[in-house]
Amino acid sequence: MIAVIKPANITGVITAPASKSAMQRACALALLNNGKTIIQNPGKSNDDIAAMNIIRALGATLHYEDDALVVNSNGIVNGSGPVSCGESGLSLRMFAPLAALSNHEIILTGEGSLLKRPMHFFDEVFPSLGIKTKTNNGFLPITIKGPLLAGDTSIDGSMSSQYLTGLLFAFAKTAKHPVVISVHDLKSKPYIDLSMQMLGVFGYHVTHENYAAFFIGPAVEKQRDIFYHTEADWSAAAFLLVAGAIAGGIRVKGLDLYSAQADRAIMDVLQDAGAAIHVEGSCVLVNDQQTLKAFEFDATDSPDLFPPLVVLAAYCNGVSVIKGVSRLAGKESDRAATLMDVFGKMGVDISLHADDMIVKGGNAVHAAKVSSHHDHRIAMAAAIAALKAEGNIEIDHAEAVNKSYPDFYQHLQMLGAAVSLS
Repeated sequence: MIAVIKPANITGVITAPASKSAMQRACALALLNNGKTIIQNPGKSNDDIAAMNIIRALGATLHYEDDALVVNSNGIVNGSGPVSCGESGLSLRMFAPLAALSNHEIILTGEGSLLKRPMHFFDEVFPSLGIKTKTNNGFLPITIKGPLLAGDTSIDGSMSSQYLTGLLFAFAKTAKHPVVISVHDLKSKPYIDLSMQMLGVFGYHVTHENYAAFFIGPAVEKQRDIFYHTEADWSAAAFLLVAGAIAGGIRVKGLDLYSAQADRAIMDVLQDAGAAIHVEGSCVLVNDQQTLKAFEFDATDSPDLFPPLVVLAAYCNGVSVIKGVSRLAGKESDRAATLMDVFGKMGVDISLHADDMIVKGGNAVHAAKVSSHHDHRIAMAAAIAALKAEGNIEIDHAEAVNKSYPDFYQHLQMLGAAVSLS
């Protein structure tokens, strides 16, 4: 699909979509829950659908009642045949340890860029937990056979916190006695805060000491009904808030200012850049300013903010610095290279220095034809950048947004943007 976005001022009110980070975790915990889980405000992105398909394949039943997703499970993980994780890195890394709770052989596979993501973590860690694994030379598909034996273990947290989330969920479900997971160099700590917050909602007891040691109490198995409301997605909202800061006055509803989501940090960056922001409860109002100023931000714990931050930096006067480039290599694309390619075509000067991305802003953003590189956040960044560009931005493979925000183009149109899709 090709999307063409014309320069435009935007205005209006949009409710941010459900957080796919929270929705996918809720699906995983619903699978482990012995009883009924009612998920209110369920997500509908491709990644959310992948998580729902996984728990169905592993033994849960799902149906909708009004606008809520109802998951019934006996708390036992079963499955046979290939189980697809779609293109969701979180689902793969989180559900692999859960699949290992079964004593049946389960094959996890995926699509698109997920087939290129390394699986070495499982080869290195799973054998010590009693799990047999076989990968395709370190890539998908991965064959897993448990059952997982929860015990004291050590892992490297530098690549992704998502591996730790999967282990925390699996250990919390199956631990027969107190166990400790020691973690070296954990990245994206706010996402672990979200995981632990949700573990508490589902009745599990997990604590940590400075994110270096995680203590999991013995599982207390009982039948329970859980009600969980999926909060709004700060990762998606970041694009809307940047759009308001550069091209209009909009209200983004449904946001939790006290959320554990890492990308809530977009509010701090917008304030540092001099954007006009006002908060009314769960509604954030953003208005464009004549002048935005360059900023410096460490995105090591929130790497998904890189694309909207590059857009913001392009329209700020001066040189902005975004730290944490090393966190971009394992995404849907090599985002550092992709951002330089896409925004370079728009005339934005981006360079890398060690772990920093340097963006020279304040100059004209040119009309251009670009590719999303099949990366949802690159597609959204290009579309937002178009709102104040000198001419149209044409985005190839624009359908990539369906991975996380299928209503993205519709929401831009509702705000008054001129978007054509073909």
